[in-house]
Amino acid sequence: MSEFTVGKRQRRLLWGISVPMALIALTCVYPVFFALNNALKSNREYILDRFGIVSEPTFQNFVQAWTRSNLSEYFFNSVVVTVLSVLALIIVSSLAGFALAVLRFPLRKLIFVVILASLMIPVQVVLVPFYKTIIGLGLLNTRAGLILSYTAFFLPFSVYLMTSFYSGLPRELVEAARIDGAKLTQVWWHVMLPMGMPALITLGILNTLYCWNDILISLLVLQDNRTLMVGIAALRGEYTTNVPLLTAGIVLAAAPIVILYLVFQRKIVSGIAVGAVKG
Repeated sequence: MSEFTVGKRQRRLLWGISVPMALIALTCVYPVFFALNNALKSNREYILDRFGIVSEPTFQNFVQAWTRSNLSEYFFNSVVVTVLSVLALIIVSSLAGFALAVLRFPLRKLIFVVILASLMIPVQVVLVPFYKTIIGLGLLNTRAGLILSYTAFFLPFSVYLMTSFYSGLPRELVEAARIDGAKLTQVWWHVMLPMGMPALITLGILNTLYCWNDILISLLVLQDNRTLMVGIAALRGEYTTNVPLLTAGIVLAAAPIVILYLVFQRKIVSGIAVGAVKG
């Protein structure tokens, strides 16, 4: 077989892969363009031409969504709750992953299996007992209640990821630190935590996405003082909706997360791959 024939087949194979991938990428990019395009329209222009490109761009929708719709207050609530929840998830999951992967104690494997099994339970199944628990603890309409809720719901996946990562690290590092007289907390802080930084960064980004985009849990816990995503959902009217205003709010809410994802996308993919392979 000639080199020309082999090269021709490789080009055909490349085109056969590239064209479907380009179409899939287009389906992902178009909703972003659609939202941004409509956010720059006036309500009148949107009604006259919903799918056309904006002819007279205006930023009035962004200003109105940020000021009159209290999105600035909702944005602050989301930032506080997301940051504190992610910090709690990183610390607790790192400690739990270190214990499950490195230490040897009774029922260790059973505890890990229970954590894995909890990943299969849909959130909707436990909403009623969860809501009663929040009321019983006096955490309804408090940021602390939402932070604890996010930590509880997203902790199983976080522990699984960190356990898988720590299980792939050489045990000789822990043994060497113990021989040098380091306590378990010192081993975790000075050895495991620095080496687990790639997985922790991935974990932080993923949990930021989960907490920031959540509506269901936030709607149950913070019924008066809303988070950003709940506030944006409230921009929809009962009978009519100002779509440009709604899409402007969506763009404002999505912008920080999109930027965060674009900056750290390689670390996210590599971290997920590590969690899937090791352990």
